[in-house]
Amino acid sequence: MKKKLVHVFLWIVSVIIATIVVPPLIDASPLFETTTNKSSETALLREQLVEMSELTTLKYEYSNVIISRTDKNFSFFDLPDFKYAEAIRLIEYSGYLKAGTDLAKMELDIDEASNKVSVKLSKSQILDNVIETEHMTVEDVKGTIFSDYPTQTVIDEINTHKKQLEEEKVSQGLLEEADANAQSFFTSVLNSHGYEVYIEFY
Repeated sequence: MKKKLVHVFLWIVSVIIATIVVPPLIDASPLFETTTNKSSETALLREQLVEMSELTTLKYEYSNVIISRTDKNFSFFDLPDFKYAEAIRLIEYSGYLKAGTDLAKMELDIDEASNKVSVKLSKSQILDNVIETEHMTVEDVKGTIFSDYPTQTVIDEINTHKKQLEEEKVSQGLLEEADANAQSFFTSVLNSHGYEVYIEFY
């Protein structure tokens, strides 16, 4: 019984020693390579801080369908080009635009005596134009064994159309509407605290 207790005690001591001694040896030894990934945590913290410095006052959701064609041609001397392969794809996707103001550039001037607040906000801008790829579908409409349709072509088509949509919505007054929402938001919040509010965009 005594020998058994001694064995148990020695085993516990060995585990404790191994716990204390082995990790530093592994870190110090060139035979073992250990890495600690901290970059993702740092990047996430920065993203959260950036998001907090922006006020999204408008979100526009959209869906779109693109009919995209690619073809291959064969030319021989001065003869007209001969199309020998064609691919047609139906690309359906959805996404959203976010517009708002940069709170890091906001200026506040509070006059406690008169209960008046002057707020200067930077004009709204597009904060995000995101394609929800999990809902994207690409359907083969036409294709042959000679035709191909690279994934990069799909990405290029979507990026082109989403940029066009963004420019179109901006020209239709999306940013002005976001400014109006920001003005309404700050006016409501400050009025609720008893302040008379003057808001200026620059």
